[in-house]
Amino acid sequence: MPIIILRGGIYFPLRIFYLIRINVREGDVVENKRFRINQFIRVPEVRLIDSDGNQVGIVKTNDALSMAQAKGLDLVEISPMAKPPVCKIINFSKFKYDTEKKEKEARKKQRISHLKEVRIRPRIGEHDLEVKIKHAREFIEHGDKVQLTAMFSGREMQHKELGIKIMDRIKDSLADIAEPEGRTSSMGTRVFLTLAPKKKTNSK
Repeated sequence: MPIIILRGGIYFPLRIFYLIRINVREGDVVENKRFRINQFIRVPEVRLIDSDGNQVGIVKTNDALSMAQAKGLDLVEISPMAKPPVCKIINFSKFKYDTEKKEKEARKKQRISHLKEVRIRPRIGEHDLEVKIKHAREFIEHGDKVQLTAMFSGREMQHKELGIKIMDRIKDSLADIAEPEGRTSSMGTRVFLTLAPKKKTNSK
């Protein structure tokens, strides 16, 4: 295989160099990295969909490209894994814009849920408890899960039911927007309960 030596003594096989060069301008066309378009569709035949969305069938790639050029549009490979690949005659700039817009909207709808911790003591005061409930509500309304952690020390270990009772009160206070995820668990001097945002149901 021929070798190309670039400045700085870097060696590239000719085939790799071609793949690097293919992303620069070839005539008046620049290859898109996500979709093969026009001259960059190098298979002999494609399954063609015309600009009106009609199934044309299997045609020679050159003929499909000529049909696209005659309409002032692009030949875009939309299903590269099919045999032969499926191509459509469309305005590529508009197609790319619409695709990126849909992907952007989809990313907005996807939100990573975090696990927030709210710690309580079995002898917590009424005011402090209300503050804890308020914080937990804010987390859940923001789409995060909340782990309630009841912490015990010394003789409090003999009265874990007090902490669990407080956790149940928090759970009941948030029942309109949250639901338990699993059961209450215990580890050493701590008792845990995770609350998750309620799944929204589509109303008819």
